[in-house]
Amino acid sequence: MTDERTRREILGLAGAAGATLLAGCSSGPDAENATSTVEGTPTPAPAATGTPTATETSTPTGSADESPSAPGEFPDAFVELYDEVIGSVVAIQVPGGGLGSGFVYDGDHVVTNHHVVTDASTVEVQYAQGESATAEVVGTDPESDLAVVRAAGRPDYAEPLALHAEEPEVGTRVAAVGSPYGLEGSMSTGIVSGVNRLVPSPNGEFRIPNTIQTDAAVNPGNSGGPLVSLDREVLGVVNSGGGDNIAFAISAALVERVVSGIIENGEYDHPFIGVGLADVTPTVAQANDLEQARGLLVSSVADGVPAADVLQGATGTATVNGFRVPTGGDVILAAGGQEVNSPRELLAYLELNASPGEAVEFTILRDGEERTVSVELVAREEFQ
Repeated sequence: MTDERTRREILGLAGAAGATLLAGCSSGPDAENATSTVEGTPTPAPAATGTPTATETSTPTGSADESPSAPGEFPDAFVELYDEVIGSVVAIQVPGGGLGSGFVYDGDHVVTNHHVVTDASTVEVQYAQGESATAEVVGTDPESDLAVVRAAGRPDYAEPLALHAEEPEVGTRVAAVGSPYGLEGSMSTGIVSGVNRLVPSPNGEFRIPNTIQTDAAVNPGNSGGPLVSLDREVLGVVNSGGGDNIAFAISAALVERVVSGIIENGEYDHPFIGVGLADVTPTVAQANDLEQARGLLVSSVADGVPAADVLQGATGTATVNGFRVPTGGDVILAAGGQEVNSPRELLAYLELNASPGEAVEFTILRDGEERTVSVELVAREEFQ
């Protein structure tokens, strides 16, 4: 790919691309189909694109931690961050015109989004200093919106970026690095504005747990790029955004599990328990004669799954204060010793701690008594 061709393509993409909730391909079949509901209204943060230029600054009067607005400390930190990570971030061109971002994961592999590569078998990877190469798509996982491509022969400066698998604190300063609208080498900054979100996957059949929310500007073309901390670690893989100063990134903890599975097997199997769940609200607790409103009521159990022989679903319904609620099912209080009070918490626990074929111990409440039961998980793909 020549520099002149790249400039023409970038200008064309920048003029033609429209806003979308998926932050990935500037054009592509999945970009108009994703919706999400979010909580809270994070404070907008200024966005920047292009290559930051260091300017003369006054002498800081304190550390950035003590005073985030201290002259010099705040912008210099992002200038240094950009210089250290930009070599590891790539632009991804998909046959047919799709465009996204990615980053070097290890010696041979680049991580991006499933909705960036979709059904392509090869993509073109372009590095920060202009080198480009055709890369093979190793595998994708639509449910977590992750994909891996094999890009052998990467330049020496394109070093792997480390993942930070622990959940970041709200308020952590971050940067989204990638190619919004095909403008390679762009960075926008902000903070982690929320954690443990549940957002829909591009295919709409699955919700991605443990997702990170940020107010850093994210636009079409950013998808697949890293959301990085000032410690130069990847907190998540950007996958959606485009409005109201809210964007989302797939957490590094989930990325670590899924990407390693794709590299090893070409795919990733998600654990599946096969039950329907309802929050135990005060109304549900009243209908089921529960002393406390806690846990998850098993409203139904799928046919043929191992849980069908272990957990009991609701046997009836009752109307309380005008609301019709399920009655008679087991109440799940904990999974693997970890208390769960929402389907989101249970899904996050299973995705980050369990695999198909493994047995998970559930603490349940049945007929007024606590007991422990063991359920062997199966692969969700077997029941789709």
